[in-house]
Amino acid sequence: MNKILVMGSGSWGTALVKILMENSEVHVDWWVRSAETADHINANGRNPKYLRSVKLDTARLTAGINAVELIAANDTILLVTPSAFVSDILDQLSNEQLAGKKIISAIKGVEPNSLKIVGEYLFENKGVRQDDFGVITGPCHAEEVAQEKLSYLTFASTNTAFCEQMCGALDCSYIKVTPSADIYGTEISAVLKNVYAIAAGMCHSLGYGDNFQAVLVSNAIREIKRFIAAVHPIDRDTDDSAYLGDLLVTAYSQYSRNRTLGAMLGKGYSVRSALMEMDLPRRVSGSARAYSGPSLGKRRLLLGQAMH
Repeated sequence: MNKILVMGSGSWGTALVKILMENSEVHVDWWVRSAETADHINANGRNPKYLRSVKLDTARLTAGINAVELIAANDTILLVTPSAFVSDILDQLSNEQLAGKKIISAIKGVEPNSLKIVGEYLFENKGVRQDDFGVITGPCHAEEVAQEKLSYLTFASTNTAFCEQMCGALDCSYIKVTPSADIYGTEISAVLKNVYAIAAGMCHSLGYGDNFQAVLVSNAIREIKRFIAAVHPIDRDTDDSAYLGDLLVTAYSQYSRNRTLGAMLGKGYSVRSALMEMDLPRRVSGSARAYSGPSLGKRRLLLGQAMH
C-alpha cells in the first residue's frame, strides 16, 4: 500500500495522517473542507486548526477539497469525518464509483439519517462489500499521538490480507496495531463508549466520586458485551483493548471530548451551547443559551435513578 486518501481534517484525522506518514513509502491524499486549510497544509505541512505542532512531509502529502476527484484517484479511503456528515460526502458518488475500493472507518458514531453504524450504511446504501471494509478503533487519543506517546490501535476486517496490509501501514515506533475480524463489535463498541463517557463527564460535574464512576464504567462494559453479543454473536473477548480499553480512555481521559461534553452538560449547559463552546460539529435544534432546568440536587437524583 503506497497511497491512501484520508477524509477529515479534525484532530483524529490529523493524527492518522501523521501515523500513516511514518511509513516512508506511503503517499497521503487528504480531503479537507476548506480551500484555505488545504493551501496551508500544502505550503507548510501543518494543519492550521488541529494538532498544529505536528509537522508533515509535504513531498508525500497532497491536501485538496474536491471529494469526488480524490476518491476517484484512490483505491483506499479512510473516513475520519464527523458521522453527522458522512452521507453528505458519500452521497455525491454512485455505488459504481465506490465499487472495488477499500473503505476504512475511523468514525465513532452513527449515520444520522439511517441511524446505522458506518459499516452497515456502506453495505446497505453504497454497495460496499464486507471484504472491502475495515474499522480503526482505539484506545487512542490524537493528542498523545501528536506527542508520540506509545499507543495501541485495533484494525478490524474480515479480509485477512487487507487487515495485515493495514496493520503494517499503521504500525510505527509509537503505534502498535492488533488485528481483528470483528467489524461489527468494534464499531458498535466505539459508538457506545461515547455515550458512557458523556455520562461519566456528567457524573464528575454533578459531584459524584470515583466510587460511583467505577460502578458506572463496570456496568457500561457489561452492557457493551450484552449489546454486541445480541447484534453480532461471535467469539470475542470484550476485555480486549478495542472494547474495554477504548471505554476506559474515553470515560477517564482529559482529552476525551465526550467526557468534556458530559461535564459541561452536568454543569447546566444545553447540548447546543456545549457543542458551540467546544467548537464541535453539531446538528442540534434549539436555543444556544445555558440550561435552566432541574437543580443540581434534582439532576443527581435523576441520574441515580437512571443507574437502576
